[in-house]
Amino acid sequence: MSLRFNYRAANEQAFRAMMAMEQHAGGRIQDKVLYELVKIRVSQINGCAFCLDMHAKDLMKLGDYADHILLLSVWHEVPLFTEKEKVLLEFAEAVTLISQGGVPVALYDKVMEHFSQEEYVDWILAINTINNWNRIAISTGMYPGCFN
Repeated sequence: MSLRFNYRAANEQAFRAMMAMEQHAGGRIQDKVLYELVKIRVSQINGCAFCLDMHAKDLMKLGDYADHILLLSVWHEVPLFTEKEKVLLEFAEAVTLISQGGVPVALYDKVMEHFSQEEYVDWILAINTINNWNRIAISTGMYPGCFN
């Protein structure tokens, strides 16, 4: 794999806009572990190696979450994840794969058991932000270590 080009250098305004979204989303989400789990799960779905690598490392800086990282792709099959984590991971999958079924009412109701309307919007923004990062990374050929 080779980096097609450095999008940051090619379009600094786009990079700044993405960073503003990231800073806003990251500043709104209080649970940083859950935030990183969502970023990893969305990156798994989208097949973004660059973001998977980055966010797995970021999660490990928050504590010993190796089992969470290893089992995240099968989160619904293991008791490791809390009910709140499972609901949000399901929501992240639905928003990422929005064209396949939207966000069903039953899922919306489950999300609202754990989060306020304001937090619901915060999570939509956070999920969309990592989806945007994934699409930039994949489209420009980014891979782990490509900027080293």
